[in-house]
Amino acid sequence: MEDSTPREPSITDVPLCGPQADDAECPVRSILERVGDKWAASVIVNLAQGPARFSTLKRQIDGISQRMLTATLRKLERDGVVDRTVYPSIPPRVDYALTPLGQTLVPTIQALVQWALSNQAEIKAARAEYDAKE
Repeated sequence: MEDSTPREPSITDVPLCGPQADDAECPVRSILERVGDKWAASVIVNLAQGPARFSTLKRQIDGISQRMLTATLRKLERDGVVDRTVYPSIPPRVDYALTPLGQTLVPTIQALVQWALSNQAEIKAARAEYDAKE
């Protein structure tokens, strides 16, 4: 007897999209590209500590340019992951915070960071072995 209970799609259900596929044809890829970006992950990890101002994020994220931070925050805001709040003061104060949707990403990114930390020696060795063959 087959179980007719609806289920969440699994990783094996995700279609492999061709290089010319757009977001409508391959929405998962566009989302993974956005949240898997190193700058987006850094912003999310930093905002997991609580709301922050632009200048604070810029100081906390080593190597990010002002332009890249602005673009990353806008993309994450567009995706509903980050909320931007402007306070009417002089000069205007702007805070960035994770939305409830953004909060759901934190454990996933933390798990990925932990995986990278736990496997960095093995990955470094594999890279060295690969590079020696080239």
